[in-house]
Amino acid sequence: MNKPLVGAALSLLLLGAATAPATAATPRDRTEAAAVAVNFAGTVALSNCSGSVVRTPTSQPNDPALVLTNGHCIESGFPEPGEVISNQPSSRSFTLLSASGSRLGTVRAGKIAYATMTDTDVAVYQLTRTYAQIQSQYGISALTLNDAHPVQGTAIKVVSGYWKRIYSCNVDGFAYRLKEGDWIWKDSLRYTPACNTIGGTSGSPVIDTTTNKVVAVNNTGNESGGRCTVNNPCEVDENGTVTVRQGTNYAQQTYPLVACIGPGNQFDPTLPTCTLPKP
Repeated sequence: MNKPLVGAALSLLLLGAATAPATAATPRDRTEAAAVAVNFAGTVALSNCSGSVVRTPTSQPNDPALVLTNGHCIESGFPEPGEVISNQPSSRSFTLLSASGSRLGTVRAGKIAYATMTDTDVAVYQLTRTYAQIQSQYGISALTLNDAHPVQGTAIKVVSGYWKRIYSCNVDGFAYRLKEGDWIWKDSLRYTPACNTIGGTSGSPVIDTTTNKVVAVNNTGNESGGRCTVNNPCEVDENGTVTVRQGTNYAQQTYPLVACIGPGNQFDPTLPTCTLPKP
């Protein structure tokens, strides 16, 4: 997995996979609108990972804001396979960044709304401030979660608030299952080689450069060619065939999150539309 960082040293950590069943993807029409300027606005730095302030297409200005990162980045350590954390109190702080990557200030969580490393590798924190309050104080708007499955060939950027670094590449394809150690993730997004993410990039938003919307959350990569071990995930297809892609990095799709967030920006995995693992 791509490693989160503890203090100034690298510590081995996972980076996960996407959450929905694999679906066929068709290459994006390269004649569509020009790319938008992707920068650090809306991203955050954690103590060991990256993240972003996000909203759904229906979130309202006075809703409590949400921060997206990886499940393996939460302060209590990796969730076990099958474990789902919901509505757990948290006072974790996040450094909010400007468009240029400079430090604007600190926002704080009130709770972990949802976190898991089962089927996907995702954590969503609910903050103590609303989107309107963050906009008023810092001039920063949240990034919007795309509500549709991403498309093969899409130009993307992986924006790391921890390193203040932006990686540019394309969606290479999707892994039916991605297995790393004891964890298995579904329909993981695979990058083309230019996104050679490193430790500390865990939890970075993966942004479609045409829409400026978040389509995935960065989480892992095969570092040394190992087969299905920690820091060396393998792909497993519908027939059980295992493929190892040394040097390839992955992200977990985020569109399933949208169907799990109800009125008032409350994360509710029991909603009939939510396909994520239940607590």
